[in-house]
Amino acid sequence: MDPIVAGLLATLVGAIVGGGVSFLLNRQLHAQQLERLRTEHKTEFAAEDTARHFLSHRGYTDRSFEVLRKHLGGFEDDELRRILVRAGAVRTYRDDSSEWWRLLSRMDEYIDQKVRRADVTAAD
Repeated sequence: MDPIVAGLLATLVGAIVGGGVSFLLNRQLHAQQLERLRTEHKTEFAAEDTARHFLSHRGYTDRSFEVLRKHLGGFEDDELRRILVRAGAVRTYRDDSSEWWRLLSRMDEYIDQKVRRADVTAAD
């Protein structure tokens, strides 16, 4: 075999093996960092899951801020609002200026309920 071809082949194999090892080590490092961050922010992740649970109840598309605050105790109001936004919720206000939250993913369901109520009211 020509020494130049052998050198190129050895360089190529070395680059592939080195790149593969580097890729695997970086992947493992990122997985460990993600797990460490999840552990550090476990309370916030659990609060987001709990907020999603309350806002996903099939009987209620909206929840008042007071109810959410009661069930997600231990957070300041602004911190709780940030958790609700991270959970995928949007804030609305009622005519009495009370604050209500709904999952953005349930907006179509809310609109359908509103249209059905309007149809029932119009039929009466």
